[in-house]
Amino acid sequence: MAGPPAPAAQVRRAVRRALADLGAGDRVLVACSGGRDSLALLGATVFAAREPGWLVGMVTVDHDLQEGSGERAHRLAGWARSRGLEPVEVLTVVVGRSGGLEAAARTARYAALDAAAIRHGAAAVLLAHTLDDQAETVLLGLARGSGARSLAGMPARRGVYRRPLLEVSREVVRAALTVGDPPACDIPAWDDPQNSDPARARARVRAAMPRIEQALGPNVTHNLARTARLLRADADLLEELAAKARAGVDTPTGLDVDQLAALPEALRTRVIRSVLLEAGSPGGGLAAAHVAAVDALVTGWHGQGPVALPRGVVAARRHGRLLVTGPG
Repeated sequence: MAGPPAPAAQVRRAVRRALADLGAGDRVLVACSGGRDSLALLGATVFAAREPGWLVGMVTVDHDLQEGSGERAHRLAGWARSRGLEPVEVLTVVVGRSGGLEAAARTARYAALDAAAIRHGAAAVLLAHTLDDQAETVLLGLARGSGARSLAGMPARRGVYRRPLLEVSREVVRAALTVGDPPACDIPAWDDPQNSDPARARARVRAAMPRIEQALGPNVTHNLARTARLLRADADLLEELAAKARAGVDTPTGLDVDQLAALPEALRTRVIRSVLLEAGSPGGGLAAAHVAAVDALVTGWHGQGPVALPRGVVAARRHGRLLVTGPG
């Protein structure tokens, strides 16, 4: 008997590799928007789950930002239930405006997914980001000039979240959707118009990728994703070293400025960033310029006043200490 078409086989292998540590009875939730990538991931996960006995459910997030989004989400959920997935849940979120609409939507989405994972006892929540998404993320990080962590892109695994398709091209993923293997073949995929909205930076990068490949060669997407993998390893090590360094400069009255100044810049700025994040500044809104302004309180001190940071966080130098206070 012939095996599955090559794209379907590649996507299924990616899912099996990503979940190789799970056992029979473990719950896997697939975050599915109804788009082609997430439907392909859902179909591959249902197929791959048969032999090891994983329990597959689906969650879909309604950001309530577009007309008809709730209806689409509930239609997708009804279809998933009819195919025997359990649990199936529509997560309706309220999107704020802090840090911009895209960042606020991401914050709301992950908060809802975090809660769903706990509620359903999920061993893993799968996200359908592809190799192309990773390459786009690296280019966006490069444009922002926000350092190695941003250029490291998205992790294949962080906490309960796993991205099985980060090594699989969007072309292959979408080809896998068309092979007619349930459950992904019999519901129309939804193309989110925001994915091609030129007001969104990621949409502009996506539209530019064919021209970038024409200028730099067809392997540029794979090379950008490989860059992310290499930089992630470096960034992970630097952050581990920075955590140890922070223990040596932290005091009950703030960070010791002299000891902080003695650290190499790569560690010092990471220590500062970690403190700002803990105080409440959002990761998506905390730019390299913010960290540099706080670093100047340590290495370029000339009596300047406090530095105002996103979400009401304030950093100031007082009596040889760097003090960081949260909102309120």
